[in-house]
Amino acid sequence: MRRRDFFLSSLAAGSALALPGMAVSGLMLPGPAQAAMAQPRAAAEDLKFFRILTGSAATTAFPVGTLVASAISNPTGSRPCARGGSCGVPGLIAVALTSAGSVANIAAVSNESIESAFAQADLVYSAYNGEGFYFRRAKQPKLRVIANLYSETVHLVVRKGSGIEDIRDLVGKLVSIDRAGSGTRFNVEIILNAYGVRLGQIKVAEVEPGEAADRLLRGELDAFFMIAGHPAPLVEDLIAAGAADILPLSTKAIETALRRHRFFNREVIPAGVYGRKNETETLGIGMQWVVSENADPDLIYAVTAALWHPANRKLLDGGHVKAQQIRPQTALTGLSTPLHFGAERYYREAGLLS
Repeated sequence: MRRRDFFLSSLAAGSALALPGMAVSGLMLPGPAQAAMAQPRAAAEDLKFFRILTGSAATTAFPVGTLVASAISNPTGSRPCARGGSCGVPGLIAVALTSAGSVANIAAVSNESIESAFAQADLVYSAYNGEGFYFRRAKQPKLRVIANLYSETVHLVVRKGSGIEDIRDLVGKLVSIDRAGSGTRFNVEIILNAYGVRLGQIKVAEVEPGEAADRLLRGELDAFFMIAGHPAPLVEDLIAAGAADILPLSTKAIETALRRHRFFNREVIPAGVYGRKNETETLGIGMQWVVSENADPDLIYAVTAALWHPANRKLLDGGHVKAQQIRPQTALTGLSTPLHFGAERYYREAGLLS
């Protein structure tokens, strides 16, 4: 397929085109952070396309993915980085694509049908080691990590008037646990078990969050689980319409989940988010950016350097609130799967990895 046709087909698939970079901010990293800027401008024939699978358009992964794509892109003809232009990888055009979620993303990266993807830390670990969700599935030993990006929040959204005031009230209710291709079901089972509830005790619906919200509005669904960074626009809209609320996960049962499954972390949705007066306790899971072991080391090195280029700080801070969490200081947090060689090289040269 010609590059132009490939690019157009990517856009038609629901992608977001990366735009030139933003102005320089004050944060400076060691020498490798300047790697992308120091490279010569690419000729038109050297253009490369780099796709990033994210998640449903209703989740946080997609808008954050568009910002990451913008940060690493540097199309031919862009204004030079030193003059406030693009500070991405010369000749690279990155696009963020919607997807069915982490499980589908891991499969696409593993079979090398996509260049990169976002995936939940628990599922990356499970796939690489052939444990947990992947115990009876094919092990994915070629998975490699570019960076830990931000924490995804477990949302349990309940319909107003459903009578659900505690997670145990889900018994006998119609509850969506997201699509079969997402990692949400795996985590829902863990959370329910921590509260002494079996998945078989609820009426299960498997629809993506956008459809779940529509069904909840029509009174055809009692609750749904969604793992996404807060604030999630879909949840904000439901609560603003008076149709739903967020149920905290705040009993001692959470401690059980945290002890048994270390990929979970305690997450607090701040007061004021979703119109709530108080903080909302729940669980969080790291979102990682993954590639295949076979990805070009020089390209992944350049992509990593571009992500952490100081000029891209303003771009990330000015976008979705979760993008503000994408920091070099936490890029290696919670990693239990190997870094890609190109990314590892960058972190060692930057002094972030000994």
